[in-house]
This record gives sequence, C-alpha cells and structure tokens, in this order.
Amino acid sequence: MRWTMKLRLVIPALLLVTACGAPEAPQAQDAPSSVPDKPSKPVELNVLDVAGNLQLTQGMIDEFVKTHPDFVSKVNATKATAPDMPGKLKAEQNSGTSQTHLVLTGTDGLASVIEQKLVHTLLPEYSAKLPKLEDVYLPAANEMQKLAQNQGVAITYYPAGPLLEYDPAKVPAAPSSPAELLEWAKAHPGKFQYARPANSGPGRTFLMGLPYLLGDKDPKDPENGWDKTWAYLKELGQYVDNYPGGTTDVMKNLANGTSWMVASTTGWDINPRVLGSVPEGMKIATFKGFHWVTDAHYAVVPKGVSADVLSANLALIKFMLEPQQQAKAYDKGYFYPGPAVKGVTLDMAPKESQEAIAKFGRAEYDKLIEENPKEQSLPATQQVKAFQRWDREIGKK
Repeated sequence: MRWTMKLRLVIPALLLVTACGAPEAPQAQDAPSSVPDKPSKPVELNVLDVAGNLQLTQGMIDEFVKTHPDFVSKVNATKATAPDMPGKLKAEQNSGTSQTHLVLTGTDGLASVIEQKLVHTLLPEYSAKLPKLEDVYLPAANEMQKLAQNQGVAITYYPAGPLLEYDPAKVPAAPSSPAELLEWAKAHPGKFQYARPANSGPGRTFLMGLPYLLGDKDPKDPENGWDKTWAYLKELGQYVDNYPGGTTDVMKNLANGTSWMVASTTGWDINPRVLGSVPEGMKIATFKGFHWVTDAHYAVVPKGVSADVLSANLALIKFMLEPQQQAKAYDKGYFYPGPAVKGVTLDMAPKESQEAIAKFGRAEYDKLIEENPKEQSLPATQQVKAFQRWDREIGKK
C-alpha cells in the first residue's frame, strides 16, 4: 500500500519534469544598478589577457595595486587566446559564477564578446567614474573607442600597419605593391607568411589593409565589398605553405629562415628585435599609397561580476588612462607608440622604454604615421564576418 501511494506521488512529479524540460543554466545578471565609488572591502581581481596587453599595462596595474590598497588586495593575471576566451566566459556565466573579472582584449576578442553579449555595457552608465573619453583620447584612438559600442574602454592604441618585414640578406628589394608581393611570392613559394587573422594583429591588419590598396568597392564591407581582396588572397595563397595560429610562430619562422618575408606591424617589428627573438638587422617596407589600419586594446567587464568588483574595475581603468600611466605603454615597442591619450611623449616613458626604442625603433615611423591616412579597424560584426570568411575560403587549406 505504501509503495503504491509513493508511486502515485512520484509519477506526476516525473511527468511535470518531463513536460517542463531540464532546468536552464543560470544566466549572468545585468550590471549592478548601484556601483559604489569604492568597494566595501578590497577585492581580489582576476584579469584575463587575450591580446598580450599585459606587456604594456602590467606596470600600470602593479602601480594601482600599490597605491590603491583600499580597492584591490591582489590581481591574478592569466593569459589565453582570443578565440578561446568567449567559450571560457560563457561557461562561467552559464554556471552562475563569473570567475573572470576583467578581460584585456584586442579587436578580435572585442568583436566576439560584443556579438555574443558576454560583457557589460559600461557607457554611459558609468561615465561619471571614468574620464571624459572624447576629451582625453588621441583622435584616432577616439575612433577606435567607437568600435567598443560602449561595452569596453580603449586603453592602448597604435597605427599598426600593414607592413612587410623581411630579411635583407635574402630579399634585396622589397615589394612596393600587392601586385609586386604576389609576383615575389610566386617566384619564392613558401617564403612569404602571415598568421590566421582571427588570432594575429599583423594578420588581420594585412587583411583589412588590402581593400584600400586594391581599390575595393567598400573597404568596410568584407562580405559584399571585398571582391578584389578575396580574389587576391586566394591567388596569393597558392604560394603560402601554411598560416600559423599566431604571430609568434610567424616571427620564429622569419628568424630561422623558414620565411623570408612576413606581414608585420610597428610593434611586431620593434619588440621581437628588442627581445632578440628576431635578428636586429631585419628591415621593413610599406606599400605605396597604403592606409594605416589602426588597432587598440580594450578593457571589458564580463557579465556577472559583483558591484564591488565593477567598482574596482572602473577605478583601475580610470587610473590606466592617466598620462603618467599611459607613458608605460611605450614598453619595448610592442604596440608602438602605444598611448591612447593626448599629451604622452616618449620622454615621459620609463628609461628602459626610451633606450629600447632609441636603439630598435625606426626613424621613418613618425613620418609615416603623420603622413599616411589612418583607417579604423572593422566594426565587430564585420570583423567576425571577415575572419569567418577567411577561415572558410583562405585558411581551410
């Protein structure tokens, strides 16, 4: 009798569960409605870097921890690739715990988190806790800030490329146009290389710079306006052996002679030579009539963080945009020049930065930056489309 009664109770319950389906994973909450000027107690921040940005900002963060003990007790920094980051954030948010508190990302990761709605909108909701960005940014950095769609804050900036970097012992005269590069690659198969654009600053700068050089219909529309670019990349691809997953491998190949010429940027030209991973004597070249494709790194805040963590994040971002902190972005040329705000000059940078750039910088860079047009990177949606099409049509081999 008892067994029968229990069965009568259990069966309806099971039917109810079956009808309703499995419970959904918890969703990350919207940003806290009220964020204090200072956390109720110092927080331990978990920062994820998917852009190599800590090379520029680690000193800023360390200084903030030192001077703001009432905001932050400790910062734990980890690194990942931009393609891996959205899945990590999504898994944390679906489980109801946002263990990642701040992400430092380039435009590739920025595009992904915006498209997948993984980060909080910061502006104008919290603009009072930040500087007036349009007043402090360099004009081109202010244009890059627009790509964040109010969901992040640009903290470093540079006019990236596209540049060609080459070994002058093997390449006596560098190509000066895409057509000349194609002819050179055809004559030297396997000796030109660039990395997968979805995970490489030089790779995506090369990709986004070609439409201007080739005279495509709409350089901002990779789906319908890049007919010449896609045709060019397919033809060039006949003479490219492989596309590494990141720029580091491209530079290793340039250093060891596997490649003789690679797509590069100002930072990827200077910094590896400072570090000794690429020989000092490598040269750079630009295409005639090229447009700079600008680049930036952003701070974004994943959904699900507490009001105290958000308060600490906003204070940290504001601190990193102070001119004396921005001067640290000169680093060792990794994102040359690096500062996103006005009024920051090399003589304000740490001594080791000044010495590195004096020895390994290029005298022609300042003139090239001054005299050539600067184009904003593709907006998030278009950038994702460009990466996906490149993966399908160019990188699939």
